[in-house]
Amino acid sequence: MGKESSERPNYEVLAFVTLKKERILGGKQLTLLAQDEEEQKFIVQDIAKAMKADVVKMKNGDYLVIRV
Repeated sequence: MGKESSERPNYEVLAFVTLKKERILGGKQLTLLAQDEEEQKFIVQDIAKAMKADVVKMKNGDYLVIRV
């Protein structure tokens, strides 16, 4: 059986890492501003490893750390 469309997605956004200050909106997740792409990659890798989570790179270059 497939998932019902009325079910809530079974994931949680743990962190959001961006290079642009304008994209920081707030919310429940940890939101970090990185200085460059290299720092951004290290931050998301460390957070994902510590929280046993997955990393998603969005088309705009920002990263989400999510737990499924």
